[in-house]
Amino acid sequence: MASVWVGPRGTIRDYPGFSPSVDAEAVHKAIRGIGTNEKMLISILTERSNAQRQLIVKEYNKAYEKELKDDLKGDLSGNFRNVMVALVTPPAVFDAKQLKKSMKGAGTAEDTLIEILTTRTSRQIKEISQAYYAAFKNTLGDDISSETSGDFRKALLNLADGRRDESLKVDEPLAKKDAQILFNAGENKWGTDEDKFTQILCLRSFPQLKQTFDEYRNISQKDIEDSIKGELSGHFEDLLLAIVRCVRNTPAFLAERLHQSLKGAGTDEFTLNRILVSRSEIDLLDIRYEFKKHYGYSLYSAIKSDTSGDYEITLTKICGGDDE
Repeated sequence: MASVWVGPRGTIRDYPGFSPSVDAEAVHKAIRGIGTNEKMLISILTERSNAQRQLIVKEYNKAYEKELKDDLKGDLSGNFRNVMVALVTPPAVFDAKQLKKSMKGAGTAEDTLIEILTTRTSRQIKEISQAYYAAFKNTLGDDISSETSGDFRKALLNLADGRRDESLKVDEPLAKKDAQILFNAGENKWGTDEDKFTQILCLRSFPQLKQTFDEYRNISQKDIEDSIKGELSGHFEDLLLAIVRCVRNTPAFLAERLHQSLKGAGTDEFTLNRILVSRSEIDLLDIRYEFKKHYGYSLYSAIKSDTSGDYEITLTKICGGDDE
């Protein structure tokens, strides 16, 4: 069965002539030798697909009775350690942990919640929910409920249910009807009916919403983004704008997130690692293209100028090439 975590536009593919036992032994040597052989670790873990890395993890555990991720944590440090551990984590578990981290401690990293829940498919979200419960013995919905509030909470819970329609067929009469409902719920009334926005934007398929937004412009003479900015506020507004941007162009939305993580004082490695690792087998080539198109320089060069050492080498290998 094809994995829901693999798409046609990734930078990392299955490695030909792959042998989990050979790789597990090489990784063990790289960690256990005198001084860590970082080059060997990087070349193996960035040149294998996640499915192959999971087989290395299994083989490593069988041969050495140790968890590879624990040995990596014990042997490496800082951002380099974090990205290497991310590479050996199954995608659904990785996302579950990122969601948990974004809701832990003081304050909630709402932008992380928004990014993950708007860019993952319904099938991916179902797997993330299962992984979340297995890891934390609490449902994703329960944690979202206790960490967020109001319309923002309602919309996140809708997304976390993984009930968005995934069909590619567009129902034109429904698009016209939904566009009218959105218009009546916002621009056309005093006060805004937030629930209508949530129902339509969180449950309809992306192709359906694309058509709905075109119909909306016909009815209101306004772009849906402008209406959302005018009618709504706070994290709820941020979430709905993220959905609109993903409907129009998910790679461009993620390129913008990467750009934000790399600009200004200090790098947001949490976001940088997450997007590069989680999209490396799905659409990172498209994200690179959008990054260059919007910002005039390549993602590769941005990573190079903002990171250093083994961490830089690992990220540029995941990135997979320079588009200068």
